[in-house]
Amino acid sequence: KKIVDLKNETYLIGHSIGCQTILRYLETKNEKVEGVVLIAPWMHLNEKTIEEEGEEIKEIAKPWIETPINFKKVKSNVKSQIVCMFSDNDCYVPLSEAELFKKELNAKIIIEHNKGHFDKVNNITENKTAISEILKIKEN
Repeated sequence: KKIVDLKNETYLIGHSIGCQTILRYLETKNEKVEGVVLIAPWMHLNEKTIEEEGEEIKEIAKPWIETPINFKKVKSNVKSQIVCMFSDNDCYVPLSEAELFKKELNAKIIIEHNKGHFDKVNNITENKTAISEILKIKEN
């Protein structure tokens, strides 16, 4: 879907590769959003993904991996805060990715226990932490 006419209280929430979509969207705009929550933000291919998806995934993912993101521009388009949520047992997004988001975006990092990739496979059908973080951003 296309995001149009950002208004004053716009919050963006993404999951997995959708997080990178949000980052790439924000780096191209001159409009600000209030806050962003990124859940299991996928940035790199790992062996588990290649094993499940096959070698052809490398070619598909190549533009996502090799095209740099202008984190400074992303950060300048977020008025309040960026929150990144990770799980300590995500087989697609390692906890080491948290450092990237802390360094480049000064993101608030939340590490949850046993949430996997925050998906139905891991019995996650709602995310109260993400909602809570949006409400905290809104209050500030």
